[in-house]
Amino acid sequence: MILAIFITGRMMKVKESKIKNKFEKIHENTKPKPNILKNCFRAFWTGGLICVVGEIIFNILTYFGQDKLQAISWETIIMVFLGALLTGIGIYDKIGDYAGAGSVVPITGFSNSVVSPAIEFKKEGYVFGVAAKMFTIAGPVLVYSTGSSVILGILYYIFRW
Repeated sequence: MILAIFITGRMMKVKESKIKNKFEKIHENTKPKPNILKNCFRAFWTGGLICVVGEIIFNILTYFGQDKLQAISWETIIMVFLGALLTGIGIYDKIGDYAGAGSVVPITGFSNSVVSPAIEFKKEGYVFGVAAKMFTIAGPVLVYSTGSSVILGILYYIFRW
């Protein structure tokens, strides 16, 4: 009796695995193939356009008398603000859908990665929603970038002689 139950259970698992394999093959064959050339072009020109906006802001700031270091600081602040603003009103998500990786230009992409979870978890309250979830995406980036910069700083200090 126990042997019959074991054999029946084993046969069911074999049938399940055959059905899963068949489903995976059908899924792979029907899944739409991405147009890599089109996606690369969109990412390239959209990311480039974001960088051009940053350069325009920098040139305007230097034209109105800011020295280079101050212009760079203000440009960073303005680009972070623009990324957060566009995320808040829902435009940055549309840019991300269109451009893919091209929308993840470091400064505006970072701003988007902080603001998006904050907006998503707003319904849970300001402390446990917005404040707690704000760095769920950007937090690991901050931790690993800070850690790697410390390691590189130590290596630079050791090998600078």
